[in-house]
Amino acid sequence: MGSYTGDTPVVIVGAGLAGLTTALALGTYGIQTVLIERRSESSQHPRADGFTARTVEIFRSFGIGPDILPETAPSFKTQRTRVMSLTGQWFEELAWNDQEKNEDTAIPKQPEWSPYQGSSTPQDQVEPILMQRVIDLGVDVRMGHELVGLAQNDKGVTVTIKNSKDGAVYFIKSSYLVAADGHRSAIRETLAIPRKGHGPVNSVQSVLFRAPELSPYLKKGFKQFTIDQPDLKAFMIAYQDERLVLHLPNDRVWNDELIQKAILQSIGPEKVTLEVLATSRWDMSAWIADEFSRGRVFLVGDAAHSLPPNRGGYGANTGIADGHNLAWKLAQVLQGVSDDRLLSSYQAERLPVAWLRHDQIFARSDYKTLQREASTSGSSALGQSALPDAAVEFGQIYRSSGVIGADESLPEALTPDLWKGQPGTRLPHCWIELGEESLSTLQLHSGDWVVLSEDPEWAGIVKQVQANLGVQAQFIHVQQSEDVSIRFSDAFGVSQRGCSLVRPDGHIAWKLAEVDGDPKAALEEAWKTVSCYKG
Repeated sequence: MGSYTGDTPVVIVGAGLAGLTTALALGTYGIQTVLIERRSESSQHPRADGFTARTVEIFRSFGIGPDILPETAPSFKTQRTRVMSLTGQWFEELAWNDQEKNEDTAIPKQPEWSPYQGSSTPQDQVEPILMQRVIDLGVDVRMGHELVGLAQNDKGVTVTIKNSKDGAVYFIKSSYLVAADGHRSAIRETLAIPRKGHGPVNSVQSVLFRAPELSPYLKKGFKQFTIDQPDLKAFMIAYQDERLVLHLPNDRVWNDELIQKAILQSIGPEKVTLEVLATSRWDMSAWIADEFSRGRVFLVGDAAHSLPPNRGGYGANTGIADGHNLAWKLAQVLQGVSDDRLLSSYQAERLPVAWLRHDQIFARSDYKTLQREASTSGSSALGQSALPDAAVEFGQIYRSSGVIGADESLPEALTPDLWKGQPGTRLPHCWIELGEESLSTLQLHSGDWVVLSEDPEWAGIVKQVQANLGVQAQFIHVQQSEDVSIRFSDAFGVSQRGCSLVRPDGHIAWKLAEVDGDPKAALEEAWKTVSCYKG
């Protein structure tokens, strides 16, 4: 049966972006965690090639600064062009989204939704950063260890682990298990959780290579290239460190000779020094698990939703947000603040997000031709119009026991300016004065419960509620200069005496637009409700 190695509050299986984000958050909250990863080291392939501003907001709240995860310049624009070959004929720039394609319906320059830009740092460079941070936080990371069995009851989960180095088998008992073990999740399969969605999209052979002579061609600003030749249809991505990835259709057996020929054909007439770094085959698919939790087991990332590559970055970024959403809830329950009913809000909030992003992928030009097929596979993508990127990235709403005032009559997503601080949506961005600094409301939020108001009397109220409930909270007295473009009262939809209660994941749990009656009683009752307060 193997040896017993002790108990731990949380075991995470899978050290990809979703698993690492969950571990990062739990480590920050001081929750003892074991992270299991069957690989002995991270993949060389870049995989996800960019992170949204919302993901940067999440990482900044956990101390991942710009020196570690740099942002793109405000003027940065990912560009795609159709070419015969990289050094040969260039045909045309391709529209990044449907709004760009049709100038008559193009949206005006977007307002300032976030204090941050996205990051173009590739996944293979981000994962080691996160890994080192979780190790520094005391997370027990076990590379080269694989889950080979699990059992759960109403008290906890027992996982059986195999060390691939020496074959030793051992087991760990935990209160909760987080499955971050990818789209072929063994944990999801063990639990027999079915999936729906478009299903298989394509199979791809990827080649990571370097060719220094191509640098002049990449300085034109284009990052992605559709290779369009009569006998070769491929897709190439250029990274800032001079690496390139060529995605080839998996319509043949790609041996080394054929791969080299395809690379040179995609590059064109320029003679280059070619260094092939790695190759891999992978399947594009679109699947959403019917359940994101079963008992004491929670699915995050690709284990919960497999989404094909797309221009909105809905794959990896969605998984990162899963871990961010789940971790604070696990922490509150394990620390005895909240009843375990709070954990049911994870599926209630994240499952609709996954479906909306699935359907938005197939409503956009990259995959629009597959819409009709998607409608027969459990998806509602057929006929759905593409929402603005800002609505999908910043403006999706959570409806659950963790929110007061977000009913089914509200739309699934809007741009942040239209929400006006609606409970269930992300904390709006606006600039406020703190001492001599001008900071965004999002830069002040660092994983605690937060109450914001322009009325300083809330400081004393928050202290009283904090003492009564034994919860950690921060009060922010909002003061703004006269010249700010976004007023707090407009962005948050509250009066000068009103307040907003923000959850540890940066979503608004409740707001008091106007003070009518006893504000302390109102805040205390709301806090108890949205936190499933154990008392």
